[in-house]
Amino acid sequence: MSPEADADRALESYQSFTDQFGSVVLATADCDGQPQASYASCVVDEGRNIYIFVSGRSAHTQNLTAAGRVSVLFVEDESKTTQMFARKRLSYDCTATLLERGSAQWEAIAQTFLDKFGNIVEVMIGLPDFRIFQLKPHSGRFVMGFGAAYDVDPNDLNRLIHVKG
Repeated sequence: MSPEADADRALESYQSFTDQFGSVVLATADCDGQPQASYASCVVDEGRNIYIFVSGRSAHTQNLTAAGRVSVLFVEDESKTTQMFARKRLSYDCTATLLERGSAQWEAIAQTFLDKFGNIVEVMIGLPDFRIFQLKPHSGRFVMGFGAAYDVDPNDLNRLIHVKG
């Protein structure tokens, strides 16, 4: 396959990759720099912003509130991969912003969670400690396998740049 065809195939795969996920792996750090890995249910909008609906009691929520930064990972299901050492994956470095509860944006995203995940979200909406964060990517990497790594263009999150070498 030609490099152009490979790039086209990668872009097509990247464009729809997050559609298959209902959650995202989070990497945060506390104020002392202690790393913490976790996950959260998520929805992704057309601008590639990732929204998570999380409890204020969780460590990752406290870390997001304090630092405003997070790295996220979407990774191919182990049962679907043909090569465990080369699972498809997409990582983004993001800025985390807490949405104001009751704002029009908060209400719209809460409705999106309700539509996607069902009645459990109604319970979460009623709990005052649950919060919605917007995770806005500013850089990223999409890996399709060995020798098939692409940086996400920081100036246009819908473009990929092949990583050579």
